[in-house]
Amino acid sequence: MKGFSELYLTLDASNRKNEKLAALRNYFSVVPPEDGAWAVFFLIGNRLKRPIRMTDFRKWAGLACGQPAWLVDECYNHVGDLAETLALLLSERKRSIRAQDRPLHQVVQEDIIPLRELGLEEQRKRLESIWVHLDGSSCFIFNKLITGGFRVGVSQSLVATALAELANVEPAIMAHRLMGIWKPTPCAYKALFTGSHSEDQTAKPYPFCLSYPLDEIARSRLDTISKWQVEWKWDGIRAQLIKRGNEVILWSRGKEMLTDQFPEIVEEAASWSGSIVLDGELLAWDHDSPAPFSELQRRLGRKNVSVKMRNDVPVLFMSYDLLEFDGVDFRNKSTQERRSILQSWSSGISSRYFGISPLIEACSWEVVLRLREESRRRRVEGIMLKRKEAPYHSGRKKGDWWKWKVAPYTIDAIMIYAQLGHGRRAGLYTDYTFAVWNEDSLVPIAKAYSGLSDHDIRKVDRWIRQNTTDSHGPVRVLEPKQVFEIAFEGINESKRHKSGIAVRFPRILRWRKDKLPKDADSLKMVRSLLAVDS
Repeated sequence: MKGFSELYLTLDASNRKNEKLAALRNYFSVVPPEDGAWAVFFLIGNRLKRPIRMTDFRKWAGLACGQPAWLVDECYNHVGDLAETLALLLSERKRSIRAQDRPLHQVVQEDIIPLRELGLEEQRKRLESIWVHLDGSSCFIFNKLITGGFRVGVSQSLVATALAELANVEPAIMAHRLMGIWKPTPCAYKALFTGSHSEDQTAKPYPFCLSYPLDEIARSRLDTISKWQVEWKWDGIRAQLIKRGNEVILWSRGKEMLTDQFPEIVEEAASWSGSIVLDGELLAWDHDSPAPFSELQRRLGRKNVSVKMRNDVPVLFMSYDLLEFDGVDFRNKSTQERRSILQSWSSGISSRYFGISPLIEACSWEVVLRLREESRRRRVEGIMLKRKEAPYHSGRKKGDWWKWKVAPYTIDAIMIYAQLGHGRRAGLYTDYTFAVWNEDSLVPIAKAYSGLSDHDIRKVDRWIRQNTTDSHGPVRVLEPKQVFEIAFEGINESKRHKSGIAVRFPRILRWRKDKLPKDADSLKMVRSLLAVDS
């Protein structure tokens, strides 16, 4: 446990890719398979199901260190991370027992997972007996694993790169071995280095090929349009449709299995002959065009999709790439070749639940630019550019896939509430709520926490502390004086929000120090964007 805790702290403290890569290599080169399996499980983004209610966890930690609940809450509001808060408070108590360093797999399998089956009093006693044997850093990581707040600044691709170097294979091969549902067993961990583990191979997706945003510099360097495949950038959920044998599975880019949420697509694919793996987009579909993304969201998170939901929110799998056909990996073939095979195969498919992303025929970049301006009307996000000779990469490779999105919506809004951030931003007010005018009153319109520089965050934090008028728990109520320009991708009607609308992917563009509160936008103006987005 101590070695894993030290790895976490090293990764969390560094912003340098090479330092993180070295730390991962050093850890995985000596860790036993039993611990390595769980380390991979957590580092690639998996979480344990919470075994304890957070209110109980917080209360019991306070009791263990002799502090009242209100003081624990105050400390949490200041620190911004519950696991760290409790570790700090627990470290202040006197220890009569020497800390023990137990293997990570034992802590997970013998301490954390069995907590789910215990009664409340047994849970409390068990936690106290565990805490007393942990040193400060191990207590911190243990608490993070319990709370499900284990986040560290490494991507799955970086973990794959470190493991690939140790296994002496290409990172793309290791990335594929890590795809799907990772089972933290010694056998699965050893297979990362041998490639011999065959469990669940029929369900395993490929790493997704990802694109870069097309900025003005990259756009000016694009070569002749004849070398590019041009498509619409669909506004749905990226997914791989896998049919191998009699099994059909839908995987999201976030490694979520979506099979149960889109049963009609799975049923349709089950009728196809042979095996195939397709890359594409899950879309809510309205006759012959995409429906708003908010409609698709009604499908997500459901264990069972009723007949009524199928009728209310019809869906389509819009395929735009072929990765595997009849057991043969096609990713090293060119974009043009893969597209040709996809079109040939799909000519025998006729289904209301399946489509192929149409190619945009354009003789010049000026034509593409004009078509891009139609994106909102078509309910797409913009244009995709794919180099015709490029293979299907694992992850991002600059220069082969570009996304050329339309400019986001922007509004000027007033910051009215603030909360402390988490992790690297703990102790600073970085989570903000913004409002617009509804006649003479302000109505909340969006929450945002990204977009400001570290320098501006510190200045905003200082202003917040000096201009708080009230507080509701961890939320500070602010003087409505500061105007910010907010960007977002889409806007929809919403009965859940006081404003009656919901915006998609809000973020801060800039702090408008040049504007007064009266210059902020109105709800009427924001609602007028609904017509633009429809």
